[in-house]
Amino acid sequence: MTVAIAPSEAAVPSADAARLVAEDARDFGAYARTGGWAFGLKVARSVRPGGQSAGETPKISAKEFAELAGCSADRVMRYYKAWDKAADDGLVPHFEALSPGMDVELPDADVWLSYYSSRSSALTPRGDAISEAAEAEGIRPTKALEVAENPTALRAAILADPGTAEAARKALMDRLEDDPALRTELVRDIVRADDLKKAVAAEAKAGDRVDYVRQIVEKGQVKTPAGQMIDAPAELREEAERHLSLIDELDDGEESGEWAREAYDTVRDLVAQTVQSDPELRVQERRAKFYGSLQKATKVFEELTFDDIATVDDIRDIYEDDMLRRLEDLQQAIAACISALQSATAPRQEPGAS
Repeated sequence: MTVAIAPSEAAVPSADAARLVAEDARDFGAYARTGGWAFGLKVARSVRPGGQSAGETPKISAKEFAELAGCSADRVMRYYKAWDKAADDGLVPHFEALSPGMDVELPDADVWLSYYSSRSSALTPRGDAISEAAEAEGIRPTKALEVAENPTALRAAILADPGTAEAARKALMDRLEDDPALRTELVRDIVRADDLKKAVAAEAKAGDRVDYVRQIVEKGQVKTPAGQMIDAPAELREEAERHLSLIDELDDGEESGEWAREAYDTVRDLVAQTVQSDPELRVQERRAKFYGSLQKATKVFEELTFDDIATVDDIRDIYEDDMLRRLEDLQQAIAACISALQSATAPRQEPGAS
């Protein structure tokens, strides 16, 4: 906006003009050297600190100073707090040592931004935390505070820009460990969304498969289908290492599920071949498989009781013909297993012996 100045107002004697120009130059030079410290000093030496009454000092309140300056009291207090922090660090004198009109040596202009924030949110504990995090990331606190004050703009940037979305994802992952409440809410959101729930399940499955292959490479052992831990042959370890190196070389954005499935299937086939090629190991595998099935069956049979039913009438209430038929079938299967095991323990009879 251009302001029109009347000729009579613009006419200034040359001597006065030179003085005014010199004053402007000196003020500009002082500000170039000290930046906001120059205005911070004006506040520090004119606004009375907390705890002092009007009768104890010629200084005035921040509200009165703001009214005289034609700005908000919040703005005055931002300069006040910046000076207070710097005084605590020994860079400038404390308020009590300053009086109206006093001049002191000021720090360099670049230091000012370390103490002052143009945003009122920086004066809160939340603002302090954001400022500290911004400084740790090597950016100006005002940038982070501006984003924090406008979550709608942040949301728009995340929705529109993949780079911003990726930065937000990484930030959330870094925060989850120290924020149980956020972690719980995020898990709930995933569980409520069917597509996300399926994606998490798929990633978990892929992760388990990669861990299976990685264990072979790192520990030299592998779990058989029946649950035995055996030493992995050299051929198996080499194949696992080859597949694992391919997976580890994938870029962050590449899908690993298909690679994990191929590695897992290949390794499992080799494990099965290893078991089948070793007679002793094959017997151990069959024994382990039988024990595994027996353990599962035992657990299920232990639950097949009527302990929670008080009378025969209660049993009649839940009775179905199919229940009895299935139990009888199970009884016959168990009897057959017992008979087979008993036959295996009987002494072998030589051929032709009577």
